[in-house]
Amino acid sequence: MDPLIKLKLAEYPMHAQERLMELHNLILDVASSLGLGAVDQSLKWGEVSYSVKTGSPIRIDWKRAYPDHYFMYFNCQTKLVDTFRVVYGEHLVLQSTRAIVLSLSETLPRTIITHCIELALTYKLRKNLPLLGI
Repeated sequence: MDPLIKLKLAEYPMHAQERLMELHNLILDVASSLGLGAVDQSLKWGEVSYSVKTGSPIRIDWKRAYPDHYFMYFNCQTKLVDTFRVVYGEHLVLQSTRAIVLSLSETLPRTIITHCIELALTYKLRKNLPLLGI
């Protein structure tokens, strides 16, 4: 893991670190299973960011102002969160056109989040398809 990412994740409370590490590993696993090549990991706007050539960046974070939640952020200029709302609106809490809000006290909806990650990491291949080709 990139040392800057490791330092950033270490800043969070332990319960948030565990959940963010779960997302970190899931993003890397999805990218690997799709054969998307190296994942660029960096800090963008103070948040851990993941990107691949075929997709739109995903950022993850925990905010002191929302201590019971953690977030997956997406580029608000994409159709990603709007698509998540249509397909998974009954199962996910979504923030405008930019984020999935996850609860620290609930189990990660792994199947749904995996699919959302797949859509983000392949966004450039899907962006012109209705509902991103779902």
